[in-house]
Amino acid sequence: MKDGSELRMAQNITLHVDDLVAAAEREIENLPAAEAIKLHAGGSAAFVDLRDIRELDRDGRVPGAFHCPRGMLEFWIDPSSKYYKPAFGADRKFVFFCAAGARSALATQTAQRMGLRPVAHIAGGFVAWKAAGGPVERAPPAKKT
Repeated sequence: MKDGSELRMAQNITLHVDDLVAAAEREIENLPAAEAIKLHAGGSAAFVDLRDIRELDRDGRVPGAFHCPRGMLEFWIDPSSKYYKPAFGADRKFVFFCAAGARSALATQTAQRMGLRPVAHIAGGFVAWKAAGGPVERAPPAKKT
């Protein structure tokens, strides 16, 4: 564990998530939040929000971002998949983001390996986006039935 203590478990995990994320970040474009905000304002890129729907409802959304649950990414990108989403067939740059940047780094690496180009991710994720003054839409209040 990061605090130096050892967690006892039956499995011996030898490749850790921090290592996976660091390797992904070496292979992909890491956009600082300020650059991502400028790109968003220009309207030429597709922003892909990988966060869970509960995160979107709780924390807000990047205006105009396309929501793609992380677990469906590969299926939505692949045109041979029955789950393919035409949004991923557009001729534009795809900018992925999650809450803090780890999931989006891995997702961007995967998308790039699948052949989707050009791609980037927001370093620091939605947290960095908000801290840099990026626009945020709040979810509409839940309807009472």
